[in-house]
Amino acid sequence: MTEPTNPPATTSPSQFSRYQKFVVGMLAFLQFAVILDFMLMSPLGAVIMPALAIGPKQFGLVVSAYAFSAGLSGLLTAGFADRFDRKKILLFFYAGFIIGTLWCGLAQSFESLLLARIVTGLFGGVIGSVVLAISTDLFPLQMRGRVMGLIQTAFAASQVLGIPVGLYLSNRWDWHVPFLAMAVLGVFGGLFVTWRMQPVTAHLAIPQEHSPWMHLFHTVTEPRYLMAFATTALLTTGGFMLMPFSSAYAVSNLGIDLHSLPTVYLVTGLCTIFFGPMIGKAADTFGKFRVFILGTVLSITMVLIYTHLGPTSLPLLIVVNAFMFVGIFSRMIPFQALVSSVPVSTQRGSFNAISASIQQLSGGVASVVAGHIVTLGADGKLQHFDDVGYVVVGTSLVALTLLWRLQRSPGNGPTPQPATTAL
Repeated sequence: MTEPTNPPATTSPSQFSRYQKFVVGMLAFLQFAVILDFMLMSPLGAVIMPALAIGPKQFGLVVSAYAFSAGLSGLLTAGFADRFDRKKILLFFYAGFIIGTLWCGLAQSFESLLLARIVTGLFGGVIGSVVLAISTDLFPLQMRGRVMGLIQTAFAASQVLGIPVGLYLSNRWDWHVPFLAMAVLGVFGGLFVTWRMQPVTAHLAIPQEHSPWMHLFHTVTEPRYLMAFATTALLTTGGFMLMPFSSAYAVSNLGIDLHSLPTVYLVTGLCTIFFGPMIGKAADTFGKFRVFILGTVLSITMVLIYTHLGPTSLPLLIVVNAFMFVGIFSRMIPFQALVSSVPVSTQRGSFNAISASIQQLSGGVASVVAGHIVTLGADGKLQHFDDVGYVVVGTSLVALTLLWRLQRSPGNGPTPQPATTAL
């Protein structure tokens, strides 16, 4: 029996090896593709709703359809997530994700787009959990703040590169073109991963004690895991409640021209690209939970300001948006790094799959709830958007409390690290 393959880990926790740098970049690209697919629905909402003659409730359903199908997919695959080479699992779901994205680009009706989002979610919803499992397998806890910071810059890159380009393509032709372009780019990315990435199979060397369903059962019944899952669900609420309606809110309520939206996302993305790695380094240096607290305070403050804005200038919206996303990143990066130490090595895949599933399901619920809170006034403006802000503030405070308890709970130390190998 051959020794399981595991890409090399650095001999020092202070620096990345050459292969690790490549892996981080590759994982960031995959995150970029998946996040952009979701992020595009928000700015394109102002175009899709009139094009398909649908209202906020139907558009909220389109957004939540992805989330619900992704959540279901995560639960169905969680029991098997630790039984295969993580590279093979990644490529399988990435291929399905590309097919779903292509379908979105070809959709001509509300029903067709809804089905396309369901298919995309079934495959795309698992990719993020596999990415996290791979990054946890290959990097020690002392480096994960920087790793998560670099991977999460994919979120910012989707704003800097993807969303402005997507909006330009949509304004130049129609809203289908950005999805078609994403599908083409995704094919080249998948081929590169197939060619360059080494198998990730070190976790297979440890015997599995249970059947896939018992493996799933033991993962979802671990008390510390449940606390982490609950925190994940609450942190997801903000994005899924605010972002789907952000473009319509900016255009209809704040008086921002539709053609100026790419500038908002461009500048905001550049700020988060700049601050993302710094946040990750700060989490490793000063403490992940301390950075999370600061991020929570900043994000709550900016959400309250953002959801209470009246007609405003483009520069002011950019400043508010930038600070709000820096606050969000200052929560998500240290949270992901901190929670990566929770599962044992034989349950990383299932833990991350379930976590991603809960994230998507809670996000789907949040989108539906937001769609019912937010209404379209007779003047074309969104009503009760400030109420959504209050809900986000409440969930943020509860998430802070849960994470405080989680990081103080027994057994939350570093998990055993995989053996290092040489190239």
